[in-house]
Amino acid sequence: MDSSSIFISVFSRIGFLKGEKRSVRAKKNILANFLIKGLGICTGLVLLPLTISYLTPEKYGIWITLSSIIGWFSFFDIGLGNGLRNHFAKAIAENKRDLAKSYVSTTYALLIIIVSVVLILFLIVNHFLNWNNILNVKGAQFKAGELSLLAVIVFSFFCLRFIFLLINTILNADQQSAKASFLDLLGQIVSLIVIFILTKKTDGSILYLGITISSIPVFVLIIANIWFYKKNYEQYRPSIRFIDFSKARSLLNLGVSFFVIQIAAVLLYQTNNMIIIHLSGSKDVTNYNIAYKYFSILLMAFSIIITPFWSAFTEAWVLKDIGWIKRVIKKLFKIWILFFFIAMIMLFLSEKIYKLWIGNQIQIPFVYSVLVGLVILINIWNGIFSQFLNGIGKIRFQLIIGITAAIVNVPLAIFLGSSMGVKGVLLANIIVTLFGVFLYPLQYKKLLNNTAKGIWNK
Repeated sequence: MDSSSIFISVFSRIGFLKGEKRSVRAKKNILANFLIKGLGICTGLVLLPLTISYLTPEKYGIWITLSSIIGWFSFFDIGLGNGLRNHFAKAIAENKRDLAKSYVSTTYALLIIIVSVVLILFLIVNHFLNWNNILNVKGAQFKAGELSLLAVIVFSFFCLRFIFLLINTILNADQQSAKASFLDLLGQIVSLIVIFILTKKTDGSILYLGITISSIPVFVLIIANIWFYKKNYEQYRPSIRFIDFSKARSLLNLGVSFFVIQIAAVLLYQTNNMIIIHLSGSKDVTNYNIAYKYFSILLMAFSIIITPFWSAFTEAWVLKDIGWIKRVIKKLFKIWILFFFIAMIMLFLSEKIYKLWIGNQIQIPFVYSVLVGLVILINIWNGIFSQFLNGIGKIRFQLIIGITAAIVNVPLAIFLGSSMGVKGVLLANIIVTLFGVFLYPLQYKKLLNNTAKGIWNK
């Protein structure tokens, strides 16, 4: 019996795992995820200071900015992954196995085509890009062409990861999120081991670091695809015979909305590093990311709790189990209140924890912690409702709010950041995300009371 099974067994004996089948399944995933992602958080906390000391704070800021720019392309699956998640969960709930396999096969085929085209275009365009200027690199910190080569390597593995990450989509859609989390943990642990070896055997090389962090998760996912499609999901294994491009329309009808939401999320959060590096320099990128890593422990903990409910909400909505949905949302409200008080404690202890964690080489301004903590709490609150809305496919209103926030955020962050630095960038994030704090709960109430009309019901 593995450690997560022991963990679940203990809670089962004390009566925690009682209740409706759907709730019990969610609780099991939450408990296993707490153990798995708890180890993942610890691994990440060890990895950050190790990486900074390997590269120096300035080079780490450049690496983080480069990787976040590559992350901007996370939207180019056109929302197919999220579209597959909902359609697969719905097909399983209705016991339509062949339909589920067709959606899986078609999504893999579409993503391979899209990824191939995007990678070729990137290789052509990259030849004309000056990454030193893009990343505001000053002085001769890197060899000629080193950053360009790094960008090609990281982007290539990023594209491969997109395809093989679909196994996580299947696991999440089947309400097996703990298994998906374990794959992430495995990639983190192997990366940590390799980077530790690099610190002993090599000088600080951003190229070696980039290859390690971008390639290892891909190899883990390739092995996972082979394993799961031979074992647990053999009946859904992608097959050329089951590819049906007519399914692309139904995947994209929902997927395109997720796609636009993903773009909005990129403009809202992934641009922070780019704006900060040009307004304040790479060292402030490092300062901001340390504060974000610290408080994102709350976001990761909440994602452990909320992730199993996406597909559970899909199932409950299809089966018209509104009472169950209401009970779950009320419990999530209480969890948010608990997280609020934990955030206050983390804020009070932040300076001491930074010193223990990172040492004296970096000083994080207290106001960064205050603002990052507030951003995280707002995201958790909005996440309660977005998970429900995503699960039932009513995302048009969320789409409008996301687009509005994204369009306003970048110019507002540049304007406020020009005079206030990192504080201004974070204030912009807070201002634009406040829309959802009030509007998402309103849509949720309308949907459950069956009074949602027009845009509220799309």
